[in-house]
Amino acid sequence: MSKPIVLVGMMGSGKTTVGKRLAKKLSVEFVDTDDLVVAQAGKSVRDIFGDNGEVEFRRLESLAVREALARNGAVIAAAGGTVLSAENRTLMSEQARCVVWLDADLSTLVQRTARGAHRPLLDAQPEERLTAMDAQRRSLYESVADVRIDTANKQIDVVVDEVLAVVEKAHAS
Repeated sequence: MSKPIVLVGMMGSGKTTVGKRLAKKLSVEFVDTDDLVVAQAGKSVRDIFGDNGEVEFRRLESLAVREALARNGAVIAAAGGTVLSAENRTLMSEQARCVVWLDADLSTLVQRTARGAHRPLLDAQPEERLTAMDAQRRSLYESVADVRIDTANKQIDVVVDEVLAVVEKAHAS
Protein backbone atom coordinates (compact mmCIF):
# COMPACT_ATOMS: atom_id res chain seq x y z
CA MET A 1 0.00 0.00 0.00
CA SER A 2 1.37 3.36 -1.02
CA LYS A 3 0.81 6.32 1.27
CA PRO A 4 -0.80 9.46 -0.18
CA ILE A 5 0.95 12.71 -1.04
CA VAL A 6 -0.63 15.74 0.62
CA LEU A 7 -0.47 19.30 -0.68
CA VAL A 8 -1.14 22.04 1.87
CA GLY A 9 -1.14 25.82 1.58
CA MET A 10 -3.26 28.92 1.40
CA MET A 11 -6.15 29.21 -1.02
CA GLY A 12 -4.69 30.26 -4.32
CA SER A 13 -1.34 28.56 -3.74
CA GLY A 14 -2.01 26.02 -6.48
CA LYS A 15 -2.95 22.87 -4.57
CA THR A 16 -5.78 21.78 -6.86
CA THR A 17 -4.12 22.69 -10.14
CA VAL A 18 -0.76 21.19 -9.20
CA GLY A 19 -2.42 18.21 -7.53
CA LYS A 20 -4.43 17.25 -10.59
CA ARG A 21 -1.38 17.37 -12.86
CA LEU A 22 0.79 15.53 -10.34
CA ALA A 23 -1.81 12.76 -9.95
CA LYS A 24 -2.07 12.40 -13.73
CA LYS A 25 1.72 12.21 -14.04
CA LEU A 26 1.84 9.53 -11.32
CA SER A 27 -1.27 7.73 -12.65
CA VAL A 28 -2.99 7.93 -9.27
CA GLU A 29 -6.25 9.33 -7.94
CA PHE A 30 -6.57 13.05 -7.19
CA VAL A 31 -8.65 14.02 -4.15
CA ASP A 32 -9.62 17.54 -3.13
CA THR A 33 -10.89 17.65 0.46
CA ASP A 34 -13.28 20.49 -0.44
CA ASP A 35 -14.89 18.18 -3.02
CA LEU A 36 -15.33 15.50 -0.36
CA VAL A 37 -16.94 18.04 2.00
CA VAL A 38 -19.34 19.17 -0.74
CA ALA A 39 -20.27 15.56 -1.56
CA GLN A 40 -20.79 14.74 2.11
CA ALA A 41 -22.91 17.83 2.84
CA GLY A 42 -24.80 17.83 -0.44
CA LYS A 43 -24.19 21.56 -0.84
CA SER A 44 -21.45 23.99 -1.78
CA VAL A 45 -18.74 25.24 0.57
CA ARG A 46 -20.38 28.68 0.39
CA ASP A 47 -23.75 27.20 1.42
CA ILE A 48 -22.21 25.18 4.26
CA PHE A 49 -20.64 28.37 5.64
CA GLY A 50 -23.87 30.32 5.14
CA ASP A 51 -26.29 27.70 6.48
CA ASN A 52 -24.21 25.90 9.10
CA GLY A 53 -21.21 28.12 9.86
CA GLU A 54 -17.47 27.64 9.87
CA VAL A 55 -17.47 25.25 12.85
CA GLU A 56 -19.59 22.73 10.94
CA PHE A 57 -17.47 23.20 7.83
CA ARG A 58 -14.30 22.45 9.84
CA ARG A 59 -15.93 19.31 11.31
CA LEU A 60 -16.78 18.07 7.82
CA GLU A 61 -13.31 19.05 6.63
CA SER A 62 -11.71 16.85 9.31
CA LEU A 63 -13.86 13.90 8.20
CA ALA A 64 -12.78 14.58 4.61
CA VAL A 65 -9.09 14.60 5.59
CA ARG A 66 -9.50 11.17 7.22
CA GLU A 67 -11.31 9.82 4.15
CA ALA A 68 -8.72 11.24 1.74
CA LEU A 69 -5.78 9.86 3.71
CA ALA A 70 -7.34 6.39 3.52
CA ARG A 71 -7.10 6.43 -0.27
CA ASN A 72 -4.14 4.36 -1.38
CA GLY A 73 -1.44 6.42 -3.09
CA ALA A 74 -3.67 9.41 -3.88
CA VAL A 75 -2.55 12.98 -4.36
CA ILE A 76 -4.56 15.08 -1.90
CA ALA A 77 -5.22 18.80 -2.08
CA ALA A 78 -5.99 19.62 1.56
CA ALA A 79 -8.17 22.70 1.94
CA GLY A 80 -6.29 25.73 3.21
CA GLY A 81 -7.74 25.58 6.72
CA THR A 82 -7.17 21.90 7.40
CA VAL A 83 -3.99 22.79 9.30
CA LEU A 84 -6.03 24.69 11.90
CA SER A 85 -6.86 21.33 13.49
CA ALA A 86 -4.05 19.71 15.49
CA GLU A 87 -5.66 16.33 14.79
CA ASN A 88 -5.55 16.95 11.03
CA ARG A 89 -1.89 17.99 11.22
CA THR A 90 -1.04 14.83 13.16
CA LEU A 91 -2.95 12.61 10.73
CA MET A 92 -1.24 14.17 7.71
CA SER A 93 2.20 13.87 9.30
CA GLU A 94 1.65 10.24 10.28
CA GLN A 95 -0.24 8.94 7.25
CA ALA A 96 1.18 10.80 4.25
CA ARG A 97 4.20 9.72 2.27
CA CYS A 98 5.08 13.39 1.96
CA VAL A 99 3.39 16.69 2.94
CA VAL A 100 4.26 19.51 0.54
CA TRP A 101 3.52 23.12 1.44
CA LEU A 102 2.75 25.13 -1.69
CA ASP A 103 3.41 28.75 -0.82
CA ALA A 104 3.09 32.08 -2.63
CA ASP A 105 3.39 35.73 -1.71
CA LEU A 106 0.29 37.71 -0.79
CA SER A 107 -0.03 39.58 -4.08
CA THR A 108 0.01 36.29 -6.00
CA LEU A 109 -2.64 34.80 -3.70
CA VAL A 110 -4.87 37.87 -4.07
CA GLN A 111 -4.57 37.72 -7.85
CA ARG A 112 -5.29 33.99 -8.03
CA THR A 113 -8.22 33.97 -5.59
CA ALA A 114 -9.95 36.90 -7.30
CA ARG A 115 -11.02 34.47 -10.05
CA GLY A 116 -13.18 32.24 -7.85
CA ALA A 117 -16.55 32.93 -6.27
CA HIS A 118 -16.43 29.78 -4.11
CA ARG A 119 -14.34 31.31 -1.32
CA PRO A 120 -16.71 32.60 1.37
CA LEU A 121 -13.87 33.59 3.71
CA LEU A 122 -12.79 36.20 1.16
CA ASP A 123 -16.15 37.90 0.61
CA ALA A 124 -15.17 41.05 2.50
CA GLN A 125 -11.74 42.67 2.13
CA PRO A 126 -9.94 39.72 0.50
CA GLU A 127 -6.43 41.13 0.81
CA GLU A 128 -6.84 41.82 4.53
CA ARG A 129 -8.43 38.40 5.11
CA LEU A 130 -5.64 36.62 3.22
CA THR A 131 -3.04 38.53 5.23
CA ALA A 132 -4.69 37.53 8.51
CA MET A 133 -5.14 33.90 7.45
CA ASP A 134 -1.54 33.69 6.28
CA ALA A 135 -0.31 35.07 9.60
CA GLN A 136 -2.46 32.53 11.47
CA ARG A 137 -1.56 29.52 9.31
CA ARG A 138 2.05 30.03 8.15
CA SER A 139 3.64 28.36 11.18
CA LEU A 140 1.09 25.53 10.99
CA TYR A 141 1.96 24.79 7.35
CA GLU A 142 5.61 24.88 8.28
CA SER A 143 5.07 22.48 11.19
CA VAL A 144 3.31 19.84 9.10
CA ALA A 145 5.22 20.12 5.83
CA ASP A 146 8.19 18.01 4.83
CA VAL A 147 9.10 20.71 2.29
CA ARG A 148 8.00 24.18 1.16
CA ILE A 149 7.77 25.07 -2.54
CA ASP A 150 7.20 28.64 -3.68
CA THR A 151 4.65 28.65 -6.51
CA ALA A 152 4.70 32.38 -7.32
CA ASN A 153 5.83 33.30 -10.81
CA LYS A 154 6.28 29.66 -11.83
CA GLN A 155 4.63 27.67 -14.55
CA ILE A 156 2.42 24.88 -13.24
CA ASP A 157 4.53 22.16 -14.83
CA VAL A 158 7.66 23.53 -13.13
CA VAL A 159 5.95 23.31 -9.74
CA VAL A 160 4.69 19.80 -10.55
CA ASP A 161 8.24 18.72 -11.42
CA GLU A 162 9.55 20.24 -8.17
CA VAL A 163 6.93 18.37 -6.15
CA LEU A 164 7.68 15.16 -8.04
CA ALA A 165 11.40 15.49 -7.28
CA VAL A 166 10.66 15.97 -3.57
CA VAL A 167 8.30 12.99 -3.51
CA GLU A 168 10.78 10.76 -5.33
CA LYS A 169 13.52 11.80 -2.92
CA ALA A 170 11.26 11.09 0.08
CA HIS A 171 10.32 7.71 -1.38
CA ALA A 172 13.97 6.77 -1.92
CA SER A 173 14.97 7.45 1.66
